[in-house]
Amino acid sequence: MRAVVNTEQEQAWNGDEGRHWAAHHDRWNAVNAGFNEPLLTAAAIGPEDRVLDIGCGAGQTSRLAARRAVRGRVLGLDLSGPELRLARDLAAREGLANLAFEQGDAQAHPLPQGGFDIAMSRFGIMFFEDPVVAFANIGRALRPGGRLAFVTMADPARNDWIRVIDAMSAHAPIPDLTTTAGEPGMFSLADPARIRDVLTGAGFRPPAITPVEALQNWGRDVQDAAGFLLGTGPVRFLLDQLAPDVAHRAGAALTAAMQTYARPGAVHLRGSAWLVTATRP
Repeated sequence: MRAVVNTEQEQAWNGDEGRHWAAHHDRWNAVNAGFNEPLLTAAAIGPEDRVLDIGCGAGQTSRLAARRAVRGRVLGLDLSGPELRLARDLAAREGLANLAFEQGDAQAHPLPQGGFDIAMSRFGIMFFEDPVVAFANIGRALRPGGRLAFVTMADPARNDWIRVIDAMSAHAPIPDLTTTAGEPGMFSLADPARIRDVLTGAGFRPPAITPVEALQNWGRDVQDAAGFLLGTGPVRFLLDQLAPDVAHRAGAALTAAMQTYARPGAVHLRGSAWLVTATRP
């Protein structure tokens, strides 16, 4: 791995966070799979296209892209060694010879100039230390007229999993995630004006920004879904700061809040995102 700028993200995704996502890749794919088809439709991958998948994680979107670019090639790029080891194994099992993975920071990774027709990402572009610099690097990797398509978190208030976490606020101080807008974090690109400024500042043509929502499957029942959410990095970090009895009450409040979203066989929380497309001049 070379030219890493986002050192905090590198440490997280090669530490507990990366190992958690790799170990639970199937569950995270169940959470985010509803955004796959809108993303792939927007990317409009052709059979001979060269595709860059940014923040590819364990590679589900990379594998989907490789099946479409049957005579082209796909490169999945991510900081996380644990996830990429799994991504390579899963791609090999599926016999996807047109798919490769590299470990690197998309903000600074040496990508071939004009080497791709399409750059895409499913929630992998919100954590850049300097998003303008990062998207400029991605833009240089696209041929003239090349396409960018990604989904990024929208308004926190429109994401049900935020409401479920907020149910713990009677027992624990819950960080206001809306304050991260404009800074590295899940909601750094939640403001469409910010997206336009970043992408035009990086040299792209003005983007098209469309709201897209999906039901996210967090588990088979309330206890399963709550247990998974309570085990995620941000929630686990929050609970670790509390006395055990307080953490228990906070967890019970989150579990109770899940009841609203339970259906036979699954707990579905609404996820809200922006689908963004742009082209390189």
